[in-house]
Amino acid sequence: MIGLSTDWLRRLFVASVSVVAWLPCASGVRAGDMPIKIKVVVVTMFEVGADTGDVPGEFQLWFEREKLTTRYPLPAAYHDAMVNEAAGIVGIVTGVGTAHSASTVMALGLDPRFDFSEAYWLIDGIAGADPADASLGSAAWAEWVVDGDLAHEIDAREIPKDWEDPFVPLQSWTPHPKPRTQAMEGSSVVYHLNAKLRDWAYELTRDTPLLDNDAMKTSRARYTETPAAQKPPFVLKGDTLSSGTFWHGRLMDRWANHWVKYWTEDAGNFVTTAMEDTGTMQSLTLLAKAGRVDLGRVMVLRTVSNYDQPPPGVTAAENLEQENKGLYSAFIPSVEAAYRVGSTVVHEIVAHWDKYEKTSPGGK
Repeated sequence: MIGLSTDWLRRLFVASVSVVAWLPCASGVRAGDMPIKIKVVVVTMFEVGADTGDVPGEFQLWFEREKLTTRYPLPAAYHDAMVNEAAGIVGIVTGVGTAHSASTVMALGLDPRFDFSEAYWLIDGIAGADPADASLGSAAWAEWVVDGDLAHEIDAREIPKDWEDPFVPLQSWTPHPKPRTQAMEGSSVVYHLNAKLRDWAYELTRDTPLLDNDAMKTSRARYTETPAAQKPPFVLKGDTLSSGTFWHGRLMDRWANHWVKYWTEDAGNFVTTAMEDTGTMQSLTLLAKAGRVDLGRVMVLRTVSNYDQPPPGVTAAENLEQENKGLYSAFIPSVEAAYRVGSTVVHEIVAHWDKYEKTSPGGK
């Protein structure tokens, strides 16, 4: 065997380690790279067109105003991760529906380029709302997120006369059995967020100025039976129901109120109806089990682009037709509200990271 000097062996080892460190892996991270410490993740659900320069969807204002201009390719997700590295903010678009939101959030949460261990997650988008609780352009912070898809259903034209609603919890045979039905194994119907963190976010943002316009005022005035619907836009606390079906009408609103109360054992109050939040919460729950995220640092904010039912004197079908012929009167104001209210919380966390990194306002 040819003799090798100790110094030569040392230099060979260092060189080989350096080469390995620069080899790309499947995630796009070089071995030895440190993940980026993330302070806040902003989860939006859709964008109308491009990320900038056209009619804004839920993501565009975040992209432009928070300078989320560094792109991290995320091929397993609906949209790449957009990052402001200096601020420690990640923005994502999940795509519409629970399947898209669950897969995109899981892809992001498992990405080794990011450290989410102490990150706050803000789920931030627009929604329909119960006119008994909120008005167009308003913003609601949720404590409870309830799934509206996991159920049995009988066509409303065939339900027994003593049933108020056509939906029945899985493994049951009446709409609201007592005691509450246990969720089927492997399914999650209700998610309970950190109430203290929700209350902190609400107190921080309750006086946020929100946009209003003449079209919204005209629409609000038609809801003569619900005083809350006639108010100018405001910030409130209220829970959200997620379902893949875009439902509409007074009877469906009645079901939504019953369903949220049932699954939260009367602790929750249905205010907004959306499509993706249970998918996002399912992935975040599993990521928390894997030690990737802190579930106590998740917030849900939904802003009101439309009411979930027609005003008096208008049928549900007529109102749905009118709404689908163009953008809602509160579409742009609700997108703006989602940014204004949500960014107030994000800026507070980022500006005082030394305070919130280890100690959450929610006490966890």
